[in-house]
Amino acid sequence: MARTTDGEETPVPQRLLAAATRLFAERGYDRTSVQEIVEAAGVTKGALYHYFGSKEDLLQEVYARVLRVQQERLDAFADADEPVEKRLRDAAADVVVTTIDNLDDAAIFFRSMHHLSPEKHKEVRAERRRYHERFRALVEEGQRTGVFSSATPADLVVDYHFGSVHHLSTWYRPEGSLSKREVADQLADLLMRALRP
Repeated sequence: MARTTDGEETPVPQRLLAAATRLFAERGYDRTSVQEIVEAAGVTKGALYHYFGSKEDLLQEVYARVLRVQQERLDAFADADEPVEKRLRDAAADVVVTTIDNLDDAAIFFRSMHHLSPEKHKEVRAERRRYHERFRALVEEGQRTGVFSSATPADLVVDYHFGSVHHLSTWYRPEGSLSKREVADQLADLLMRALRP
């Protein structure tokens, strides 16, 4: 069985992902070699191929790990014993915060998604669809019960919010005038105002 820490405290898969994320963000996916990734992570190519079948697998995992966290958090908000407006607002703010916490990952993915094979692209789209559908279900629940306006279709409401989220990496800067929490609150409040009956 392969050692997961390779003599270091940080497990090898996390070291590889951290190195790949940094290099993909700095140089771009297509201009980063496998050799540069393993050197930055301090491991061998054999270690990389033990955990990830290819550089493409690393790219997919960069985004998938963030999406897994966001899905887990969304499921917790959606399943909470709270009014639908609180559950939706909490989820809407959280996706902003978790995206800002992982800005490099989001930027890399949207800039490099076209490098994925059709099969991997389809897998990622299915994972994203699952997230969007769960989020949309909260909007639909509120519309169905009269808490939210039904004037705008739920799909368009969701696209509106996630359009803002997906563009965070193009303008948000930690040293800017707004904290991640302030951005999250303002975008969540915009969404809630759009749904006001």
